[in-house]
Amino acid sequence: MIHLYTGEGKGKTTAAVGLAVRAAGQGIPVLFAQFMKGNDTGELHVLKELQQVRILRSEKDFGFYKQMSEADKQELTRIHDRILEELLEAVQTKQCGMIILDEITYPITWGLLDQDRLRKLLEAEDVELVLTGRNPAPFLEEAADYITEMHCVRHPFEKGVAARRGVEY
Repeated sequence: MIHLYTGEGKGKTTAAVGLAVRAAGQGIPVLFAQFMKGNDTGELHVLKELQQVRILRSEKDFGFYKQMSEADKQELTRIHDRILEELLEAVQTKQCGMIILDEITYPITWGLLDQDRLRKLLEAEDVELVLTGRNPAPFLEEAADYITEMHCVRHPFEKGVAARRGVEY
C-alpha cells in the first residue's frame, strides 16, 4: 500500500521514521530514501544502526532550492534519478518490503526528478511505500491508500524559536 504524510504541520518525516523502525523491528528490509536533504539529521544516526534499514540520499547538502544554481539543480536531479533507479532495482529483485520516499513532493514540484521513474515505482507490488512532503502532486494523492495530513495548530517557530537539534532535525 501507499502512505502519504503531508500538510503544513510538523511530523511527516517523524511518522515515516517511526514506520521504518516498526517494519525493521518485524524483520522487514527498509530502504529509506531522502530527497532534497543532504544535511545531517538525527534520525539518520539511529537508522544507520538498524540492520534492516538502508539509507539512500545525497552526500552533498545543496541547501534550500531558492539558493541553488542551475548546475546544482542539474546535479541534484541526477542524484534523485539515481536513487529512483536503485529503488526500482531493489523492488524488482525483492530486496525490500518497505520504501520511504522522504520529502518526495518537493523535487516533483520543482522538476528535480524523472516523474516517469517515480510513477513506475508507485505501481510496484509487494512493497509498502511511504511518501512525505507538503503540497503533493495530484497523482500522488490518487495513488495513496493512506493519506495523513499534519495540521499545525501552534509551533514555536511562530515565536522566533529556531529549529532544535533532536526535535526538528
